[in-house]
Amino acid sequence: MNRRKFIFDLGATAAGLTLAGCATTQAPRKISANDKLNIGFIGVNNRAREDLMEVAKTGENVVALCDVDESYLARAAKDFPSAKTYTDFRQLIDQPDLDAIVVATPDHIHAVAAVVALKSGRHCYCEKPLARTISEVRAITVAAEKNKRVTQIGTQIHAGNNYRRVVELVQSDVIGDVKEVHVWVNVTYGGKKKPTEFPPVPSGLHYDLWLGPLEEIPYSPDWVPFKWRNWWAFGGGALGDFGCHYMDLPFWALGLKYPLSAEAEGPERDNDSTPPWLIVRYQFPALKGGKEPLPLTWYHGGRQPSPDILDTDLANKWKSGVLFIGSKGRLIADYSNHQLIGVERPSELRVQIPNSIGHHKEWTEACKTGGKTTCSFDYSGPLTETALLGNVAFRTGKKLEWDAKHLKATNAAEADQYIQHHYRKGWSL
Repeated sequence: MNRRKFIFDLGATAAGLTLAGCATTQAPRKISANDKLNIGFIGVNNRAREDLMEVAKTGENVVALCDVDESYLARAAKDFPSAKTYTDFRQLIDQPDLDAIVVATPDHIHAVAAVVALKSGRHCYCEKPLARTISEVRAITVAAEKNKRVTQIGTQIHAGNNYRRVVELVQSDVIGDVKEVHVWVNVTYGGKKKPTEFPPVPSGLHYDLWLGPLEEIPYSPDWVPFKWRNWWAFGGGALGDFGCHYMDLPFWALGLKYPLSAEAEGPERDNDSTPPWLIVRYQFPALKGGKEPLPLTWYHGGRQPSPDILDTDLANKWKSGVLFIGSKGRLIADYSNHQLIGVERPSELRVQIPNSIGHHKEWTEACKTGGKTTCSFDYSGPLTETALLGNVAFRTGKKLEWDAKHLKATNAAEADQYIQHHYRKGWSL
């Protein structure tokens, strides 16, 4: 396939997105619950390798592997010698026996890989965040709905027992009506100066394929393979990386979807590098029975809620966390622990959520049975869009009034440049 001719066609408006083919669309293979899926993997190292090994544990067939780095590909091929190997994901998608595809690449490749995988009739698991820009996220969610595929985003913490217990407590009214939420993560990326020297591309790295739809940028070890989250060109920094993990908890517990507005503060803005710290204040529509919008505040890079919200002892104990402030009490949580404050834990809860069979296994089983996963793209799309909107608010320096239906900041036309994706010639959505 000629990459310059590999074209997606997506309608311009969020409400009427349509897809035109770029790979052969095929009728999905009829699979029973006792059959094994044939799964292909786009990306096979680092986080992608964890996905590969977790899916392999479910007992499904690993039949195709793709990575732009030949050394990573060779390692994975040694583990799965019967799988076909590729350096170009478009060739993997053209492999006819695939039932499902895992996309675990840097953020800037997610949309072009996931949309064509879905359009080709394959089920899709995609790492978080769902894409690099809000418009790409919407394109993926529309493609999933249009093609009726089983999907799951890589927020594996969602399958842990702790998140389920927290959601049960919130939804059982243990802390009363939730009035506000604070989410903070002790992680930082960015704050870097753009490199001025560009060495030769290392042997075995297909750098042009690593760039994919992006405008041509000289190779630098400052972005390939580990540091790309520091740069707007490829990712969304700490908010893009961890927003889908930590904001997942209030989204699930409170049934959130799209915010009404977003306003951010952070260090001096840089056109190239993501902010090492950030505070984003979102407003969501009033919860059921409420009258006032729900405020949710995000912090990263060492920032935390003020002492009148999170006292010193709690701030020292919970370096990262989610705080629900309710009319009866408070609830604080991270990935593996939670604590009620000002209210006793009841002996019985009104809402009970069964433990997960495993985040990756949820997806593989649903692919075979037609069931529903807990982090399908119709749920994780709005979650990702919310995280990315915080970055857009920071880059524009304005409080954005958000029209989610049309993907527009109604009071800031300049936000469009950060909301909409921009691809080099030969690539489009």
